[in-house]
Amino acid sequence: MEFTLLGIGILTWLTFLPVVGMAIVLLLPKEGKDTIRWTSLAFTALQLVLAVVLVLRFDRTLAGINSEAGMQFVEKATWIDIQSVAWFGRVHIEYFLGVDGLSVAMVLLTALISFIATISSWSITKSLKGYFALLLLLDTGMMGVFVALDFFLFYVFWEVMLLPMYFLIGVWGGPRREYAAIKFFLYTLLGSVLMLLAMIALYFSTNVFIDPAGVMYSITEAAKSGVQGLEKIHTFNLIAMMDPGNMVPGSLLAGWGTTWRYLAYGALFIGFAIKIPLFPFHTWLPDAHVEAPTPISVILAGVLLKMGAYGMLRISFPVFPDAMRHFSWELALLGVISMVYGALVAMAQSDFKKLIAYSSVSHMGIVVLGMASMTTQGMMGAVFQMFNHGTITAMLFLIVGVIYDRAHTRGIDEFGGLMNKMPRYAAVMTIAFFAALGLPGLSGFISEALSLLGAFQTFRTLTIIGAVTIVLTAGYMLWVLQRVFLGSLPEKWQGLTDMNGRETFMLATLAVIVIFLGIYPSPMLDLMNVSMSSLAGILHQAGAPAMMGLQ
Repeated sequence: MEFTLLGIGILTWLTFLPVVGMAIVLLLPKEGKDTIRWTSLAFTALQLVLAVVLVLRFDRTLAGINSEAGMQFVEKATWIDIQSVAWFGRVHIEYFLGVDGLSVAMVLLTALISFIATISSWSITKSLKGYFALLLLLDTGMMGVFVALDFFLFYVFWEVMLLPMYFLIGVWGGPRREYAAIKFFLYTLLGSVLMLLAMIALYFSTNVFIDPAGVMYSITEAAKSGVQGLEKIHTFNLIAMMDPGNMVPGSLLAGWGTTWRYLAYGALFIGFAIKIPLFPFHTWLPDAHVEAPTPISVILAGVLLKMGAYGMLRISFPVFPDAMRHFSWELALLGVISMVYGALVAMAQSDFKKLIAYSSVSHMGIVVLGMASMTTQGMMGAVFQMFNHGTITAMLFLIVGVIYDRAHTRGIDEFGGLMNKMPRYAAVMTIAFFAALGLPGLSGFISEALSLLGAFQTFRTLTIIGAVTIVLTAGYMLWVLQRVFLGSLPEKWQGLTDMNGRETFMLATLAVIVIFLGIYPSPMLDLMNVSMSSLAGILHQAGAPAMMGLQ
């Protein structure tokens, strides 16, 4: 399936439109603050429109994951082609974009959260030009990760995010912003180095054929094609890496269930687990959230945390299904630990932002548990939870930003009796909190139920333990509602005003999505059904005798 605008594919528009906006913002005079804001908003709004068009034109019957034929809106061109580099051989790297049921939901989420974060950025007053330029560059990095199907290109976009996020926290953050920014940078850089090592190992362990026109063939396709002049090369093509038949015999990652494959899987796992963040790689998150300005916290929780789980589903699981099966129980265990630990630590917080940050650790644990189940229901629940957590947590951090802009404090115990003073704020916060604790009728319930349903088929004891965290989550969420809204209003907050039109628009938009998907989740679930079934089939096939014969 193709869809172009002015001869350029829609995925390229989605990815690089923010860069165009960034260039325009940098050309604007710094005194024109409103012009900078509205220009940035216009480009993120246009990106959101294109994302909606992409979803509406998406064919829900095609299965992607490990087949280029199942990918949609594919854009493919030679990016780097060096004919001969001594013993290194020909280097051929492609500009390869495409989406399937796994990535299309993340594309929509990225565009939506970027749009909302841009509106939220109206409260930023310091160095607006640099701020919005970096925000738009960050948007491109995030979108590129979700559409790239070449590992080298994926890695480039992954690294592009690091620089703008570092400065957005380090320059526009709170009192300890430098510490939080450096901690975020070092953790992410460690994961990136490990990912780079695994990527290089995969590159030298994967062979494909390329014809004189630059068309790539798998080893199986080359044998059947009869095309003359084919040249064998290594590749970063993720689809080719998922085919065991393309593994170079005797190479580092050849075979099935070998130590080197487990080590490569482990390197990728750590790189992605840091981003999720999964216990015990989570300690950078609370500091980053607390010090980051509200719009950046929204992006961090709404999109960046999802990239780790996406990386596992896009790369680790289909490329190393044998390792995934071998370590599935350990992965599920870490997911459950994150669920319980995050909920318990959240209960002890008096800082509004820290409470939500640790609740994110707990809720992303549900995603990991669903992924580890290797069932279609569990993985669909995990991807749906990624989307729902993005919208719900964005609401929660926006809610913190609303009260902080007025009271200049995030201390939960400092409030009380706000319900009559700020009724719109109380209504939206109640919806967000009940969605976060998994109340039926709101989107969080559906995704959590599917994740636990799938996980129960594989890890019954762990799932039962993890399900207990729903009670803990209800406990700290209801406790916060009670302390903030009930009781008597302190004298110093008598002058607080309710949400303005801009804040109401942001939060109401997300609230409508949360309620709609809680009542009617099928539009989102239908997007990912076939692709998740395909991935579950790959994982189960990895344990079949025929596949084990590849050892």
